[in-house]
Amino acid sequence: MSVNDIDTRKPNVLEVENLSKSFTVSAGSSGSRKLKALDGINLSVRKGETLGLVGESGCGKSTLARTLMMLEQPDSGTVRFDGQDPFAFRGKALLAWRRRVQMVFQDPFASLNARMTAGQIISEPFATHRDLYRGSAARTKRLNELLDLVGLRATDAYKTPQEFSGGQRQRIGIARALALDPDLIILDEPVSALDLSVQAQVLNLLNELQQQLGVSYIFISHDLSVVRHVTDRVAVMYLGRIIETGSTEDVFDRPLHPYTAALMSASPKLDPAMRPARRIVLQGELPSPLDPPSGCRFRTRCWKAEDICASLRPEETTSVAEGTISLGIPTVGPRDEMHMAECHFPVSSAAEAGLVPVG
Repeated sequence: MSVNDIDTRKPNVLEVENLSKSFTVSAGSSGSRKLKALDGINLSVRKGETLGLVGESGCGKSTLARTLMMLEQPDSGTVRFDGQDPFAFRGKALLAWRRRVQMVFQDPFASLNARMTAGQIISEPFATHRDLYRGSAARTKRLNELLDLVGLRATDAYKTPQEFSGGQRQRIGIARALALDPDLIILDEPVSALDLSVQAQVLNLLNELQQQLGVSYIFISHDLSVVRHVTDRVAVMYLGRIIETGSTEDVFDRPLHPYTAALMSASPKLDPAMRPARRIVLQGELPSPLDPPSGCRFRTRCWKAEDICASLRPEETTSVAEGTISLGIPTVGPRDEMHMAECHFPVSSAAEAGLVPVG
């Protein structure tokens, strides 16, 4: 990946508009209540780019991933994959679509069947999608290609997951995800269970595969240093909503939303000029998604909150130029080329965000 050099002329592989998903949960003697895990999600992913998805535990990142994989049915909203709605597909059309979106999971041991060999694990998708690589010779050839792609040997096909290191097991998971030539791979904390040196190897592998194959990634992670290193754009989630999106450079160095500013003030930076001068410490606990705050969901922890934040959900704020904040202006140009946040009182300077020494 070439961070911030993504070709804006490339088409969107994925477009999500106003996507919502609720779950019914037990509330003890009170019966049951609705938990709104996703509340009007908007995002897009271009061909060949990496979109980072960050936020605290419980903000809805994994629910969004599961919904995009069609493991959950949304309550409302639309998902467009190359302009088509996969939730409308049935039969062979649905089976063909499932080839195009794959997932790599967080734990490279738990996500692999310990009773199968690496070759069986990587080849398993061929049993479902039988029109690909017909015949044992074609499948063996493809298996060897995949092993080579992820830096494993042909003889590794006969080993079980217990015989591999954590990094090698994750390579098997990546090879399995690549088996059907997908257009989009969702990476759910793909390196968090690995040692730092192994993390770098897996991240470099993902980079090389993207440049070679042109695949798009949604990269879900808590590790902001990793997100900054590997992504082209970033979407920040809070209590079921995406509250800020923009290029990785904009979101990290010029955050608009106070929550994003707090996240970035806690992120270590190598550039002395952009090291946090102060840590923005959020007060209070993360509100329950069963009873989110009215208006702006972040207002109960925000140092900039005023009365309007409790009564009115903020519209999108668009950064139109460096050092310029414009409220309520019409969106001009493609949505995924802009730096946007949902905030009545966005952060107006790097100093306010705690990213440079305050004079």
